[in-house]
Amino acid sequence: MATTEPIVEVDSEAPPPTPSSGAHLAYAGASRVLTVGNAATVELYGNLDRSPVRFEATVKNPLRFREALSALYGVIGSDYRYAPKDRTQYIAYLRLKRDAAPLGVWHAQQAYFAWMLRNDPNALTILDPVVSVHPDQLTFEVFGKDESTYACLAFKRDAFTDLGPAATGTTNIDFSDALYASVQQIRGYRQTVLALGHDGAKPAPEARGAVLEKKIQVPDSWLRGFLQVQSAATLPFDHVQLAPMDLYNVLRHLRMNGDRKGKKRGLRFELVPAQQPRIVAEPWETVFTTTGDVFRGRAARLVRVWGRRRLMTVKRLLPFVQSVDVYLLGSGLPSFWVFRCGDITLTLGMTGFTSANWSSALGFNLLLPRKTQDGEPTRKVVAYLAKHGKADAKELAAQTEVKGSALVEAVQLGCQNGELMYDIADGVYRARPLTDKPLDLARLQFRNAREKVAHDLLTRRGAVRITGENRIAGIGLELTGTVTVTEDKRDYRPQMVLADEGQVRKVTCTCATFRKQGIKGGPCVHLIALRLAFAEKEAKKAKGDDAVKFETRAFAKRDGEVENVVQISLERDRIKYRWGRSGQTMRLQTMRFNSEADARQAYFAKLADLDAKGYLDAVAE
Repeated sequence: MATTEPIVEVDSEAPPPTPSSGAHLAYAGASRVLTVGNAATVELYGNLDRSPVRFEATVKNPLRFREALSALYGVIGSDYRYAPKDRTQYIAYLRLKRDAAPLGVWHAQQAYFAWMLRNDPNALTILDPVVSVHPDQLTFEVFGKDESTYACLAFKRDAFTDLGPAATGTTNIDFSDALYASVQQIRGYRQTVLALGHDGAKPAPEARGAVLEKKIQVPDSWLRGFLQVQSAATLPFDHVQLAPMDLYNVLRHLRMNGDRKGKKRGLRFELVPAQQPRIVAEPWETVFTTTGDVFRGRAARLVRVWGRRRLMTVKRLLPFVQSVDVYLLGSGLPSFWVFRCGDITLTLGMTGFTSANWSSALGFNLLLPRKTQDGEPTRKVVAYLAKHGKADAKELAAQTEVKGSALVEAVQLGCQNGELMYDIADGVYRARPLTDKPLDLARLQFRNAREKVAHDLLTRRGAVRITGENRIAGIGLELTGTVTVTEDKRDYRPQMVLADEGQVRKVTCTCATFRKQGIKGGPCVHLIALRLAFAEKEAKKAKGDDAVKFETRAFAKRDGEVENVVQISLERDRIKYRWGRSGQTMRLQTMRFNSEADARQAYFAKLADLDAKGYLDAVAE
């Protein structure tokens, strides 16, 4: 992980945490841009503790190269988490200011950096990108500081000329604020050379003795996030193609209009087969009709995504973008944005909303063991990709003779083990060992001991039960459960309210842990178990309509500038039907049936009727 120079200078005053296995980063020097006359050399130093990786070539378009690296740096430093007011650091700053008053400027600066290192050693650091040299391209993979945005920057071999000898593989590179500042010196009239390797651009012998070591521990959340990104990229999605001007218009509107407190902050995609997709900016209800390709899906969809301002990180690269491909997994689920700039491609993977980063969404836990076969198919797939670099599913099935569900499971296990990656921009699998040593999956499977205990409770028959589901209009779904813990000889009653986008708005539990500290230290075991039980129930419900007893669906239909919305809820033997214009008070009709079967039949008949009338399926409002 890269640090600024002041932190290195005060390193002896406050020892950094001991690195874990695979977290030690050592470089032959600090990455930089060396400019001499009309020539510039971008020296990127690889990790000495990993297998040698080499790439050296001349950049065809230096300006596009500069803006691509700048956009990558924008993702690394992005942090869109809500930060409540906290006077603790302000009081500490006043104390530091008073103590540093009699010191000179240089000594006061050193005192500040020393305080930061003692109190928050990661505040002035960024994690070094994972760089892979493939036979056909060079890729940089990073996460933002809030871990809600994943970026993969790919340079095709066509982006370079005068290619030198290359050594394929994966490593980390030294990436710091100083490198970003020096990258801004790249100019279009200068011949720019990219040199990646253990020794950069082979520095002079007198400079080879110094080794730059970084001893900051790489968080497990980054490793877990990489694994979840690869799993999410293989899920079914809706594909939307946008023109660069479409995205520019949306971003310009967001820049010119600030968010309103307490109002919606999403982007709503209205997808109708054979029609141009529409993007609606909330809460202004501004409609942008896109000019790219028509939506080629089979059914009409309405998908909402949150955390839209994270798209601002690509603003410097946007003038060079030729097309934008958006892959939507569903409302509140992750989305992938592929920005194609000819021989340069930037892929952004964003979670459904900023507060749920790639490693923490309980409803999106993709690290659970699901191995049902021996490891031979996975070894065949990994070995083939290690030899050939990349392949799509058809090629893998033909060459490895692993087909069908066995192939799906094999590539999933390869991605989970950190050996493979799925390149959603090209639709192929690639060999990319995330670390130089095998990952400790037992450590990464659960984030803490509470989550492990919750999963153990879920495996006990009848230990976790959902006793009530109450849909509250305009608020969300209120879940009530009972968790029986044999060791404690008692039952606990967790309760939570889930917003329409899956966020937890309010929680309570009868356990002693919750009564003492609430959720300041994270949710208790029983709340986690209830959330997991609900996710499991929703997954089973999706397999058959007969299991549906509680469900709420929302539909929308646009008539010019007016949007008509309909919300229909099934609650055992009752159906609640709400309708009206968006943003206005909705009318309510409640129907009660003789049996739950009759209610379900009427419920699905009404859904089919709304679909026939051209209403778009949406998230419950």
